[in-house]
Amino acid sequence: MTYVTKEKLFSKEWFIAYTLITAGAFILAAGFVLFIDPHRIAPGGVYGIGIIVHYLTQGMFSWAPEGLPIGTVGLVLNIPLTILGIKILGPRFGVKTVIGFLLSSVFIDLLHGLFGYAPLVDDMLLSSVFGGVFIGFGLGLIFKSKATSGGSDIIAMIFAKYTRLPLGQLMIYVDSAIVLLALLAFKDWKIPMYSWIVIYITGKVIDMTMQGVSYDKTLFIVSDKWEEIRDKIIIDLERGGTLINVTGMYQGKDKKMIFTNVSRREVYILRDFIHSIDPYAFVTVIDANEILGEGFKPLKSDN
Repeated sequence: MTYVTKEKLFSKEWFIAYTLITAGAFILAAGFVLFIDPHRIAPGGVYGIGIIVHYLTQGMFSWAPEGLPIGTVGLVLNIPLTILGIKILGPRFGVKTVIGFLLSSVFIDLLHGLFGYAPLVDDMLLSSVFGGVFIGFGLGLIFKSKATSGGSDIIAMIFAKYTRLPLGQLMIYVDSAIVLLALLAFKDWKIPMYSWIVIYITGKVIDMTMQGVSYDKTLFIVSDKWEEIRDKIIIDLERGGTLINVTGMYQGKDKKMIFTNVSRREVYILRDFIHSIDPYAFVTVIDANEILGEGFKPLKSDN
């Protein structure tokens, strides 16, 4: 698993990658500053720790009466974590990852300087939802540039190396530990509950950002009238497909199964047609997160 890429300096790919990182870092920062930080929600990661440290250090330093800056705390944590990650895991974290967490930290502190620590809306649930959307979209853009977000991701990767546990599972453990740390710090059960809502929404929005929102469907069709269904798909819907030789488990009969991808509208057209010619056909419809190839999304790199 590597995120180190070698775009040619000032090439189109280079500009796209760093535009994604800059935009992603700014949107992520806006999510924290406008929705998450003011409510003391700590959704994992180094900035979750930064939020805890910020509120625990209020009034402690004369030069930072409101508490240590959240972005600065995140940056201070990210630098040694990245060095440790490179030492233990090898050069997985390229310049883009460093630029990503550097910009995120700078934008968080700059936006706090402009907007302070007052919430945009007082409703914590609304803030959790919109904060999760902003953070997820920002992280998704950073990930699309082939960079990582650093922080807790690196901790999870290190644990994964020595425990052999799935990385995704370990990331949940690390972020949950930070959420529970917020519970101990603030002694308010609402904090972890809203934090887990943010973590869930963030993950979903990251997936949507990286894969795109797709309404396309994948169909598996088993029918004795497969030839007529094939013609309907090819001629009327102008779609392709694949014929697969299958054997029924119950009677052991050889059959043909059609595998095809269509749009959401075409599913209903095809379903009604199949029902009219073979009411006993077996059709499985699956949501397709992403379909690459002719007639759908081009098979090419995002950058």
